[in-house]
Amino acid sequence: MTDEHLVTDLERLREVYPTAPSAVSLAKETQVLTAAYAELVRAAPFVVIATAGPHGLDQSPRGDAPGFAEVRDERTIVIPDRRGNNRLDTLTNLVRDPRIGLLFLVPGLGEELRVRGTAVISTDPDELAGHTVQGRAPASLIVVTVERVFFQCARAVRRARLWEADHRVPAGCLPTAGQMTLEARGFETVEQAQAYDAELPARQEATLY
Repeated sequence: MTDEHLVTDLERLREVYPTAPSAVSLAKETQVLTAAYAELVRAAPFVVIATAGPHGLDQSPRGDAPGFAEVRDERTIVIPDRRGNNRLDTLTNLVRDPRIGLLFLVPGLGEELRVRGTAVISTDPDELAGHTVQGRAPASLIVVTVERVFFQCARAVRRARLWEADHRVPAGCLPTAGQMTLEARGFETVEQAQAYDAELPARQEATLY
């Protein structure tokens, strides 16, 4: 790759992509959650959260039973922050920079929902109690104020064959959590990595909430 092939300005970008976006692709963007968009949020068991901070960008997954992301009104989505690794990358970024991006996925549905806005972190005990699962309330809530919403067409999911059972990677074909940690020098020995992998399923099940 040479410098002459790099796209470094908007004029060159439009030369590479000369076709203007269709009227529909622009019209589907709204400033609020329409009834249909709200329905997708409620159906989604999985969302990827994008944030920005002084150390760069971050993307973090959140998942639970459909409806875990609460649609409070047409401008507000509330996402409980369940137990995790306590790195707090997302929350640290939001304290410093409230901008947030969300990508909601619904298994079996080709379209994804993209949301942009700002967010605050709440520890209101009454609100936390409303998101209790298995007797445990989340430590905090990410309260998102919606600014832009639109659905992404299904091309990416269809190309990836994301929801097709015969396209799933068989268990054991890819590096395990222990192997990845070992290569990142988080463990000193293969035995430590193997022990970590052996204990991981039970530990995760016991600490989901």
